[in-house]
Amino acid sequence: MRIGVSLRERSGPEALVKLTDDIRRAADDGFASAWLSHIFGVDALTALAVAGGQVPGIEFGTAVVPTYPRHPATLAQQARTTALALGPGRLTLGIGLSHKIVIEDMFGYDFGRPLRHMDEYLSVLLPLLDDQPVSFSGETVRAQIGLSVPNEGRVPCLLAALGPKMLKLAGERADGTVLWMTGPVTVRDHIAPTITAAAQAAGRPAPRVVCVLPVGVTDDVAAARERAAKAFEVYGTLPSYRAMMDREGADGPADLAIVGDEDTVGARLDELAKAGVTDFVAGEFLPRDEAARTRDFLKSLIR
Repeated sequence: MRIGVSLRERSGPEALVKLTDDIRRAADDGFASAWLSHIFGVDALTALAVAGGQVPGIEFGTAVVPTYPRHPATLAQQARTTALALGPGRLTLGIGLSHKIVIEDMFGYDFGRPLRHMDEYLSVLLPLLDDQPVSFSGETVRAQIGLSVPNEGRVPCLLAALGPKMLKLAGERADGTVLWMTGPVTVRDHIAPTITAAAQAAGRPAPRVVCVLPVGVTDDVAAARERAAKAFEVYGTLPSYRAMMDREGADGPADLAIVGDEDTVGARLDELAKAGVTDFVAGEFLPRDEAARTRDFLKSLIR
């Protein structure tokens, strides 16, 4: 299981400078990858092109870019431009539906047919990421277009998928999935077998299963869980994540945070690897002193 880090959203006029420093530290520490969320701060792909282009070697991923606000050809063009800035083989595009509260209430798009939207979205996005022209006319997406961004090779795509139908789509068409707020039991019994079976049936390579979770090495587990409960409270209210917590038997996000001493955290990470996670992405969330201990432990696993 490869180990990467989740990049913190930075604010202020020095946001990209700070992001570059975070990426350089992750690369120097030996992590395989660094992943940036696209929420309401900096545009993830633009930020990775600017900041990541200054740091060689490490892989980058988006976790994840919402599909609805961008035409798939526009997203493909932006992703390929970012990949061009980073260099061959360094960008993995993670995409997802987001949530009804975001897409309908904030952006004003109809969230009524998410599976058809994503299926048709991929019909345009994936050929363009592979440097192929596309001619497609669906119920939600249409495109007659080719791109001329001079990439070397394709840009791989991961689909944030939790439900059975979306996991099947990810296995059949994408390069894997990227998860959040999903524990080892759910990965073992639901995520990994569903997406792997779909990939095998479609004659595709084994999919990546990228799992992002809060992690912290600490002796004060109660305080860490309380901090996680406050920091990640909103995710317990979103239906797609709530369904995964119910599968896991978790009361809320705090129960999914990987916290404890080095042996405890190491055992949980081993459990994820055995469950089928190919890439663990550490969401570090504890205060400075415990964050340093967490980073030192994660580094020890990759040296």
